[in-house]
Amino acid sequence: MFLGEYQTKFTGKGRVILPRKFRQELKTREIILSRGFEKCIWGFDLSNFEVEAKKQLEISATEERARYMRRYLFSGSESVELDAQGRIIIPSALLDFASVKGEVVIIGAGDHFEIWDAKLWKKHITEVEVKIGRLS
Repeated sequence: MFLGEYQTKFTGKGRVILPRKFRQELKTREIILSRGFEKCIWGFDLSNFEVEAKKQLEISATEERARYMRRYLFSGSESVELDAQGRIIIPSALLDFASVKGEVVIIGAGDHFEIWDAKLWKKHITEVEVKIGRLS
């Protein structure tokens, strides 16, 4: 399970080191990166991505929402490989989508991890804390 929050920086153009704990959770060197929600990038190991993909494919394509989700998920996903130093190169389309620039935050989200621009993450988590405060 992907847990925790880690601050990092790019080690080259679009290249980041995944946290050691996350690398230990991966079953293969192949990682699927995808557009997430709230302007982040989702990262899955191949088996977890296949589970998520199967959920989307079980809903009939005759349902409008299912078509939208399939298009969003599959068109915005790319396979990348973890190198020997534990780094991945994030495709430029995903970096642009998530507005990821200098400082990066990689967070655990259970079955996947998320890559955020540090400023966007700080803003988002503050909003989440306010909403959670309202719920309690």
